Amino acid sequence: MAPDEQLGQAPPTATATGTPQAARMRVLRNMSEGQTQAETLQLALHHAVADLGGLGGMVHLRIPGDSRPLHLAVIGGLPREFAQEWETLGWQDETAPVRALRDGALVWLPATDTRACALPADAGIVAVPLLAAGGSSLGVLSVVTVCGVPSVAQRDFLEALAQWVCERLIDPAPVTGSLGPAWWNAEHLAGPRLQQAREGVRVGSWDQDLRTGKVIYDEATLAILGIDPETFDGRVDTVVGLVHPDDLPRVVAAVEQAIRQRSDYAAEYRLCRPDGTVVWVEAHAHVVLGDDGEPAHFVGTVWDTTQKRAALDSVAHSLLHMSDGFLTVDADWRIEFVNLHAERLLGPSQQLFGRALWDVPGAEVPDLEDRCRQAAAAGAPTGFDVQWPANRRWYHLRLVPSPDGVTVYLTDVTDKRLADEQHEAAQRAAAQRTTYIGHLNAALAEAVAVSDVVDTVAERVLPLFGATGLFVQLVDGESLRMAGSAGYCQELLDDCPDTISLSDHSPFTDAVHHRSPQYLVSRREFLDRYPDAADLASAGGEHAWAYLPLIVSGRPVGCLVLSFSQPRQFSEEDRALLTALSGLVAQALERARLYDAEHTRAQELQRGLLPRALPSLPAVTAAAHYVPATEGLEVGGDWYDVIPLSAERVALVIGDVMGHGLSEAATMGRLRTAVHTLAGLELPPDELLSHLNDLVSDLGDESFATCLYAVYDPTDRVCTIVRAGHPPPALVQPDGTVHFPQLPQNPPLGAATPPFETVELTVPEGSLLVLYTDGLVESAFRDIDSGMGHLATALANTQTPDGNDLGTTTTHRDADTGRLEKLCTTLTSTLLPTKEQTSDDAAVLVARTHALPAGDVAFCTLIEDPIAAGQARDYIRHQLTDWHLDDLIWTTELIASELIGNVIRHARGPIQLRLIRSHSLICEVTDGSLTTPHVRRAGETDEGGRGLQLIAALSHRWGTRYTSNGKCIWTEQLLP
Repeated sequence: MAPDEQLGQAPPTATATGTPQAARMRVLRNMSEGQTQAETLQLALHHAVADLGGLGGMVHLRIPGDSRPLHLAVIGGLPREFAQEWETLGWQDETAPVRALRDGALVWLPATDTRACALPADAGIVAVPLLAAGGSSLGVLSVVTVCGVPSVAQRDFLEALAQWVCERLIDPAPVTGSLGPAWWNAEHLAGPRLQQAREGVRVGSWDQDLRTGKVIYDEATLAILGIDPETFDGRVDTVVGLVHPDDLPRVVAAVEQAIRQRSDYAAEYRLCRPDGTVVWVEAHAHVVLGDDGEPAHFVGTVWDTTQKRAALDSVAHSLLHMSDGFLTVDADWRIEFVNLHAERLLGPSQQLFGRALWDVPGAEVPDLEDRCRQAAAAGAPTGFDVQWPANRRWYHLRLVPSPDGVTVYLTDVTDKRLADEQHEAAQRAAAQRTTYIGHLNAALAEAVAVSDVVDTVAERVLPLFGATGLFVQLVDGESLRMAGSAGYCQELLDDCPDTISLSDHSPFTDAVHHRSPQYLVSRREFLDRYPDAADLASAGGEHAWAYLPLIVSGRPVGCLVLSFSQPRQFSEEDRALLTALSGLVAQALERARLYDAEHTRAQELQRGLLPRALPSLPAVTAAAHYVPATEGLEVGGDWYDVIPLSAERVALVIGDVMGHGLSEAATMGRLRTAVHTLAGLELPPDELLSHLNDLVSDLGDESFATCLYAVYDPTDRVCTIVRAGHPPPALVQPDGTVHFPQLPQNPPLGAATPPFETVELTVPEGSLLVLYTDGLVESAFRDIDSGMGHLATALANTQTPDGNDLGTTTTHRDADTGRLEKLCTTLTSTLLPTKEQTSDDAAVLVARTHALPAGDVAFCTLIEDPIAAGQARDYIRHQLTDWHLDDLIWTTELIASELIGNVIRHARGPIQLRLIRSHSLICEVTDGSLTTPHVRRAGETDEGGRGLQLIAALSHRWGTRYTSNGKCIWTEQLLP
């Protein structure tokens, strides 16, 4: 049988009973249906290797539409280095797994492929395709054997085993993960900072299988629900049972509607947790369809809204117990809220909600509807007196229009119908305060940072009470720390201490310790109660104060101080409103503190992911500047890098992950790491972006990124550029002219279909390459074309010296780096004025190109003959003598001899030798073969295999890169 002969073309025969193969199949078929995909594959691989007496085995799964269709999923008995070589297989690979996939039949091949160089000489690989019932291929199972061609019984067993695997893969057991990448490629990119930042905001996620009723919750979700992960049975009915009975019908109805209509789901409801506590949660989800087009999964997020509800309830509590009847109606006059006094007059609130005021039984007041509509049409607070039919008492109905409806006050005026204007003014003030409360609530809901909360309170609360000053102190350990102020001059603030010890006796500490407001109506009362704090009473010219404790979940978090320029008495209503406001502000400050902490950690994460300093390279002088967005506090995904390559080439890269947040910052870090790794492999720019596109595509359909990658070669001044959805670079000629090169527009990463189209540009010595993200040139008020025009104008107006005054000394390079850093600052300040708010972050990378002098580059073409090594040594000897590098002649000759000897022995011509004198001495040998040299450990009796070890020992660095006609092996030696 020929080595590459296909096996198993005839229909598979049944495994003979009584054979070891039949026993194995009986064991497998009698197993329960509880295995996952990974367990099924590992079990099958174990039996296949055992039956054939093999060294080990592997299973590849097929990914339809992938350029490399087979991806390694399971491996056993084989070393890590072997697994790395077989991780992905392409259609053109002449290996047993690919042959089996193409032919749809069992194949055995001897292990002559270079991938199997570490296997014994008599080793072979037998591969059997995993064919589904319809004939489609799910993958390939392979075994490394040392016993030659497998027997008929062994082939029959492998084909029966493959059929069993396919049956199990069609309907696997539920899993909580996926096969994912091979184990040797697992990377843990999310460090402690990212984990801490994510824990700062308690948002959980969940995934419900609509067909099995099983649900998967992450740790955050289980914590919010109060469920013990050890005892949770994974059933959705268990969680449904926690929903408050009053909320359960509407929650179930919303879920059913979302699944039926395949729409988004959102609901806020109460949960009765197992520990007896009741919390408010808000959930959002969407339906994921299966392969059959029917709803298969229900996935979403959930977070705790108890604190927000508590803040709203504190305000509602104040309104609920108002002395007058109070109710609110919407734009259609349907009742939305009634307080206790209004309930006593109109009836239970459950019977009122949704009814019009004049449709309430017992409220048949003549012309009530017309008079209400006429009063509301006036567009201003107004009222009228009516006699209530039920008790024959007179009530004054006061209507206060609002954007969403009307607020109605019911005041008993039976004995006070002749109330004077002072009473009406008091009522008007109460309505205004209610409106203020609503506005403050809405404004605090939009405040995200502590400074935003302080500004909102200063804007909304001070006018409400006629206060002139504001202090906000937050508890920080054993002291109170100043968090913000308003209404005080800067000189006074500079004199005030930043912290106040909680052990001091002051109105601040009394409010925090006693958890009750401290009202000081005059300076005299202040001095009587706090004689040791007399300086506080006289500072700022204030005469009355309200010290309000900020309480969250029963613990004090700070103190809010309102000060007044005149002595003031605080009525009961004032105190009730101030208490309600302090609760609302406390909740907002606590959320803002968490947000600030998260934002600080996120910024530290982003700073850690961006380059700390750009390298100093012979080919370019570079500087960069990153400007975060000023609207919102989310981190972004812009990044840049300067990466040294072989032969003094340099890679310039800039990119932008679409969106803002921790996920985008983490994705940016992954992409930057991937670019460094792929650039180190000397991949061409188009192939590098293809790998990045695969990485972004694997992150999900919602992940996209733009990128521009340029490689500059100082020996010929050629810059190879490829971009994916990114703006083109600006090229500034030495004479100051600016233009944007015409580059092919490839789609963004994650949406592109390789290959990517590249362009080669010849860049004059001393030119500037300006790379930037769209945040620098595009905004809500400026399109990208206009922004690029402004960038060109800014570059043309900036005094940029040509390359003639730039030497190669460190001093000159440092001076040029400073000028480029100043240019980056000028560009960002010109295109991003500090007074304007921007919603996107921006990055700019400026690089001045330098060419290597022609006298520092030497090359020659060698004949494809063993005497080429001697020719190379002669050439090196003369050239290094001319360069006054005599100390490197011997090592360079030895390196070149080894490299050329490898070409003669293992590769093919044409052979070229190139020497480059720069910061180091670079020796390159180019040939016409694509074979890759590998360092291997030679045995004591081996005659060869030590050449690359010798090269690695003699050189500072060495490596391989591929060219359009073959490959180049290069070495670097440090200059004496």
